[in-house]
Amino acid sequence: MADASPQEIVEAFCAAVDALDLDLLLEFLSDDCVYHNIPMDPVVGHEAIRGFLEGFTGGLTSLRFEMLNVASDGDVVLTERVDHFVSPERTISLPVMGTFEVQDGKITAWRDYFDLNQFMSQMA
Repeated sequence: MADASPQEIVEAFCAAVDALDLDLLLEFLSDDCVYHNIPMDPVVGHEAIRGFLEGFTGGLTSLRFEMLNVASDGDVVLTERVDHFVSPERTISLPVMGTFEVQDGKITAWRDYFDLNQFMSQMA
């Protein structure tokens, strides 16, 4: 994906989420990528991001980022999505706004903004 635009890289990353393959997802991220699920604390680097993703993907049968809108300006890509977390017990569908920063073909920052209460109320 060396010649891909930042938007193409982010769209490919979001599509790759469906596979629930953390090794594949980490290939899209720079070694020092900052992942910040607002309002939680940010995590930095592959090891920390892997641990965070394992925490909320464990037990899922599928995870899908339904892309509603994508906009980009230079190295910054904005996504409007509905993230669908499917487990044997329930499906949680969560509206999310994501901001991605891309440099040298890798995502260097990933911030997702969502209503934590909306997520937690669907967990109950």
